[in-house]
Amino acid sequence: MKSYLIYSFIFIAIVSAGCKKDFFNIPPQDALSADNFYQNTEQVQASTIALYNSPWFDWNAKASWCISELLSGNAHTYSPDVINFGNFSVTGDNTQLASAWNSLYSVIAQSNALINNLKAKVPASVPAPVVNNAIGEARFMRAMAYFYLVRTWGNVPIIENSLDYVSNYQINTNPVTDVYKFMINDLKFAEQNCDKMIRTGSVSQGKVSSGSASALLSKVYLYMRDYSNARLKAEQVINSGEFKLYGIDISGKTYADLFKTANNNNEESVAAIQWLGGSSYGHGNALQSFLAFNSEITGTGDGYGSVTPSIDLLTAFEPGDLRRKPTVMMQGDVYPEINQAKGGYTLPAGAVAQGMPAFIKKYVVGTPADNGGKGAAFSTANNTYLMRYADVLLIEAEAVLAGADRTSDDAALIPFNKIRKRAGLIPKTSITIADIYQERRMEFVFEADYWFDLGRLDGFNVTSHPKAIAIISNQERGIYSNTTPVVIWGQKYTPTDANFRLPYPTTETILNPKLLLPPVPYNFK
Repeated sequence: MKSYLIYSFIFIAIVSAGCKKDFFNIPPQDALSADNFYQNTEQVQASTIALYNSPWFDWNAKASWCISELLSGNAHTYSPDVINFGNFSVTGDNTQLASAWNSLYSVIAQSNALINNLKAKVPASVPAPVVNNAIGEARFMRAMAYFYLVRTWGNVPIIENSLDYVSNYQINTNPVTDVYKFMINDLKFAEQNCDKMIRTGSVSQGKVSSGSASALLSKVYLYMRDYSNARLKAEQVINSGEFKLYGIDISGKTYADLFKTANNNNEESVAAIQWLGGSSYGHGNALQSFLAFNSEITGTGDGYGSVTPSIDLLTAFEPGDLRRKPTVMMQGDVYPEINQAKGGYTLPAGAVAQGMPAFIKKYVVGTPADNGGKGAAFSTANNTYLMRYADVLLIEAEAVLAGADRTSDDAALIPFNKIRKRAGLIPKTSITIADIYQERRMEFVFEADYWFDLGRLDGFNVTSHPKAIAIISNQERGIYSNTTPVVIWGQKYTPTDANFRLPYPTTETILNPKLLLPPVPYNFK
């Protein structure tokens, strides 16, 4: 991946320079630069690297955890700019909504630039499979961006060519069902045209593959409650042998190892944002800046403890769950991989932020020296997962359950218990949907997943969420007291059905009032 870096920045310049700060982050019509770029196989292969990096920055840095972790009850904060996510009072004026919207539509705009330019501008000397693979990567990333958009906002505009709206960017939204159909079309193309791989943990295997598309298809079908196709695609991925589970299929590696910079593009990674790290702002992973307790951990002056685990999450871990320590820091926890030059890092007694004595460890990787010299403030080099193979295993279990109350079918139990075995937990002899959701929560916490799971609990594209509301209304979202003995200063919230779709950013509805109108069917070409 790094050998193509220079081409990545050339491509970013081609599609990003001079963009308007508006609804679509529209790439400019720079025909000469585009014509000169796609001249050989290496340039075509390198052209997709931008899709794995900077367009995702604002989604990854803050918006993703505001939406997925604060809304879901996994996290807690008093930070005034984002506290509204935790108490269900978010309005369209919230800046993180705009950050999420702009970032995800930037991914779509960058993807569209490739999809629409490659076939027209690549000379015949470049083999067609190379071109189709690159287009497949772009269509995968476009589908992934739409997957986040549709689960966050519901009806959103489908854009296939951003340049169509340079002079008139006011456009209606399209129905949720059409957005899902659009994603499936993109992913089927990617499945058919992207390279096939067997993952070996090589840094060079950072791009998505045909198997990545099959894996995401299985998840999209699961959300639609199309259990037969979800199972078909999940089993296709499992039987391919492309991906492996750390600690089960790959011995000597643990759950904690998944979140170390040295293990970027490991065998379990289905798709990931590829961060460079270092001094180039916007091209590194900014998560650590907000999650880490202090600058002693980061070594780069950031580390603000802006968000912490919630009480509800801390009490959700089963005794002996090996995922707890790599996920959340408790006072007295020792991490040899952080501040290695000083013999490791211990979260001190009395460490408190946001009224909580615990902190997020996942995606907190330490100083640049702990990471091969890579890193800077707001810019570590560890990848952000968009999907892991563990997800495919739990999709398989849920697809076998297929809406039933309980199952003892080995086809569900075997993949489900692989996840529990890695976590050091006792296997189950039968499972319910509640068991699966609990396992998904603990496996993917702080990976932008649980809020969307809650949103689909009551069905696909529904407007009523009684089961999800019952779960959330019983969550403890308060803090521990600073008294002796320690008690819980409780706080609980009951969301409404309307809270499961966030308001469109006000900045966008001003530019495009049609966002507020009823959706119109999409004209599929």
